Amino acid sequence: MAKKPQMIDAALKAAVRKSGRTYYDLGQAAGIAPSVILRFMSDDPQAGRGGDLRLSTAAKLAAELGLVLKHFTDQ
Repeated sequence: MAKKPQMIDAALKAAVRKSGRTYYDLGQAAGIAPSVILRFMSDDPQAGRGGDLRLSTAAKLAAELGLVLKHFTDQ
């Protein structure tokens, strides 16, 4: 059975945790407000949009963390 791919949000959160960097450092480097990263990482439904990121924001954060989106097909 093929391994189920990880969801983008879970992969991004894991990469943030694994980086060991502060939200302030990541935000400054990626051009994102640290409060946006905090809200995304908190999973708190009281935090406004429930911790979601805009795609453009997720792309900035992923680039700063060195992540690449890959899609594999059976060929």
